[in-house]
Amino acid sequence: MIGIADRIAVVGAGAWGTALANVTARADRSVTLLARDGATARAMMTGRESPRLRGVPIDERVAIAALTESPPRGDAILIVVPAQDLRSTVSALADTIAAGTPVVTCAKGIERTTRRFMTEIIAECLPQAVPAILSGPSFAVDVARGLPTAVTLAAADEEVAQMLSRSLGSSAFRPYHSTDVRGVEIGGAAKNVLAIAAGIVSGRKLGASAAAALTTRGFAELVRFGSAYGARPETLTGLSGLGDLILTCGSPQSRNFSLGVALGQGCDLDAARHSGHLAEGAFTASVLVEMARARSVEMPIAAAVAAVLDGALTIDAAIEALLTRPLRSEGWQA
Repeated sequence: MIGIADRIAVVGAGAWGTALANVTARADRSVTLLARDGATARAMMTGRESPRLRGVPIDERVAIAALTESPPRGDAILIVVPAQDLRSTVSALADTIAAGTPVVTCAKGIERTTRRFMTEIIAECLPQAVPAILSGPSFAVDVARGLPTAVTLAAADEEVAQMLSRSLGSSAFRPYHSTDVRGVEIGGAAKNVLAIAAGIVSGRKLGASAAAALTTRGFAELVRFGSAYGARPETLTGLSGLGDLILTCGSPQSRNFSLGVALGQGCDLDAARHSGHLAEGAFTASVLVEMARARSVEMPIAAAVAAVLDGALTIDAAIEALLTRPLRSEGWQA
């Protein structure tokens, strides 16, 4: 394995893809940012900013191209597309990825139709590649502007994880490496659902005490789910688990939190989504609950979010159901 991935391609030119392209340039790597359509690529070449990240310049060292015209080439490839689009995106790249190339998913979710985690999709669609995942407490605008951020970068092979961390790391962007791929995936997927619940609490003006209780008990659900699916405890209490949950459950910069706020204020789901910003938790909630039930994991907060999103419960009914649950001892298994 090479010591550094010097040439890196970033597939997906939304806010997070643009931020990671800037990160890669600051790490003194050669980086190409690939938009998924030609019109977007041309507009970004001219304006040097992403339409999803207005006001934040794309580093002058970042090359911009259209994925339809220039397949990704590099020592490592970052796939920065929504979780539900990952399969179609990587499947289209099957004939262009060289054997042994690390392919890093930067999405936080679970595929609804298959219950597959993100690296499982990469392994299925790109069997010649080396799957990895980048996740953690990070807002795209902060990262793009070079504000201090720490994340987790995981691959099954520790040498690969270390190499990728060295390749992307800089004084302002610190990727801590891990081999607990599943734990990193679970933290990112589950926290999005719980952030919607936190937003509902805020939108309903239930108070800071309720918000703290929701986040803490939500973390207990994340830990139970992670334990059932093989995650390591230290990963769940680390950056990609607890760290990301704290960030996402407490800031209107979070798309999932903002969706919850809108729902809590009485907007219907379509109206709450009117801004066009993707809230991954809305797609993950139902499959997360299905997977929890399949292994007898109790996740009442996540289940309440899924029921609200599916129209099976009103917000008031969901809150009442949570508040009238039997009292019991505190603990991760409670």
